[in-house]
Amino acid sequence: MNDSYLSLGSNMGDRLDMLKQAVRYLTEHPAIEVAEISSLYETEPVGFTDQHPFLNMAVHINTALSAHELLDICQEIEQRLDRKRIIRWGPRTIDLDILLFNQENMNTERLVVPHPRMHERAFVLIPLLELNPALGDFELPAQQGVQLWKTYDGIDAFLGES
Repeated sequence: MNDSYLSLGSNMGDRLDMLKQAVRYLTEHPAIEVAEISSLYETEPVGFTDQHPFLNMAVHINTALSAHELLDICQEIEQRLDRKRIIRWGPRTIDLDILLFNQENMNTERLVVPHPRMHERAFVLIPLLELNPALGDFELPAQQGVQLWKTYDGIDAFLGES
């Protein structure tokens, strides 16, 4: 099994529902096991700042998929949830990024792992380090604009299952 961490974010529509749907799609995939989720954080936009705040989280998964197959699934989920790529770093219904994949370093036309800008983004590192503090080799950038929004007692509680 491959060990991976994903970053999820949404700032359009029902942000919480978008994150729940994305996590549900991940849990429903036969080659993906969602091991744990971080708390949710509300964050100010970075890059293109004239947009609504985001809800962000990290997800730890185990998967039989390769990194590129996982990327395909993440992009398929984005399409299912009506992601439009109009403005770089612009508003989005959902964004799924592969942060880490095993201990691998890869740089292909479609995928760079570890994610090339994660060390610059508190909204990525804070939820990631919540899931795995041992990854703490990162120096946290300024935490301005990153606020704890809600914590859940496990994946089932997050998805609203009993």
